[in-house]
Amino acid sequence: MFLIAFIGSCFLLAMIPGASTAVILRQTLRSGRGPGLAATLGNETGILMWGLAAAFGLSALVLASEVAYDVMRVAGALFLVAMGAQSLWNARRGRGREGGAVPPEPEPQARPESKPEPEAAGGRRRSYLLGLTTCLANPKAAVFAMSFLPQFVPEGANVPLTLTMLAVLWVLVDIVWYGLFIWAVARAEVIFNRPAVRRRLEVISGVVLIGFGLRLVGEAR
Repeated sequence: MFLIAFIGSCFLLAMIPGASTAVILRQTLRSGRGPGLAATLGNETGILMWGLAAAFGLSALVLASEVAYDVMRVAGALFLVAMGAQSLWNARRGRGREGGAVPPEPEPQARPESKPEPEAAGGRRRSYLLGLTTCLANPKAAVFAMSFLPQFVPEGANVPLTLTMLAVLWVLVDIVWYGLFIWAVARAEVIFNRPAVRRRLEVISGVVLIGFGLRLVGEAR
């Protein structure tokens, strides 16, 4: 019974938009489903690491050290702000490109299908690292793992083993949810591939990432 409650809670948590959702959306819109899934796997690797750290008491070290916590918080905030600024710059550059020349001829060369191809290998690796860094650079994830997972450990159970199992289950639920999310975004590719729509989404994701970064740097423990 506790597993049903836990899975339901994980789905509800996954549905709440956060910095990870913004990064996954950003990579999916930019490079396609492959990099979007790679960003998801990177994020889930980070979640699994925080979950295992909670299971074996390692995340308590982060919480015990004020300096380590603050360094992670500031580094994570700077990382999110930098990604947000990059999105805003890309949106501005795209607008400049649109406002300049009006050639209908280049269109056949720059087909949507050909774009993900060159980016695929490097794009997936980079997306994975972006997802992983976003998760690991957020000390709130450590706090959350330590406060969320233990609530679902039954009385008398082996605590490290149960917490590890719950962390793996949490990751699987997240992968299912984000997989559906990426599939829905990819289905709406025709709309999202319009330059004006893509530019607005770059602006939105940029503002959201900068907002999360500023909130993270401004938050006390």
